Formats: sequence, structure tokens, C-alpha cells
Amino acid sequence: MFKIILLTIFQCFLLASGQVCFKLAVEKIDKFQLTWSFFTDLLTNWWLLATGVSMSAALVLWGYILKHLDFSIAYPITAFAYVFGMVGAIFIFHETVPLTRWIGVGFIILGVVFLAR
Repeated sequence: MFKIILLTIFQCFLLASGQVCFKLAVEKIDKFQLTWSFFTDLLTNWWLLATGVSMSAALVLWGYILKHLDFSIAYPITAFAYVFGMVGAIFIFHETVPLTRWIGVGFIILGVVFLAR
């Protein structure tokens, strides 16, 4: 079971990575409009491609996890994606994170530890 829980945490990393890539992708878009150039810009946005790859890998891995782990354990562990999202906010987007959010992240980590036991 420990192997599957580690895979679930890796799946959370893939989900958070996909969201970080998506934010980077939409930051490259000047404005949303229904024009041909808008859609061609989307097709050449490499961050958007990275989003799709990351989210697709997470989906395939999620299917494997659901097949081998109880849903009541697997799904709450996906909250760990918030931890990776916080790390991305700090190191990639240089956001300031207040203490209250760190406390929330601590509770998430503690909850995942309780679920894994």
C-alpha cells in the first residue's frame, strides 16, 4: 500500500505541475478573443502543451491508483497537490505566503500522514 500512496503523491505533483504550466501558459496570452491568430497562438504555446502532458499523465496514473487503492484513501490524499502548488507559488511565481497558509499546508500534510497509517 505504501507504494500506491507514493504514486498518489507523485500524481499530486503532476496535477500541481499542470496547473503551474497552465498559469504560465495563460500569462503568455495577450487577450482572449475569438480570432484565428488567438487560436494559432494557443497551438504554439509550449506551456499549454506541457499542461496537457502533465495532466494526461496524472489522469493515467489516477486510473492505476483507483484500481489499487480504496477511494476513501486515494481521494483525500490528492489534497497534497495544494502543498506542491504552494511550493510552485513561492519558487516559480515569487509569491509571498503568509503564516496562515503554511499552517493550512501543515494540516494537509498531517492529514495525509493519518490517512497513510
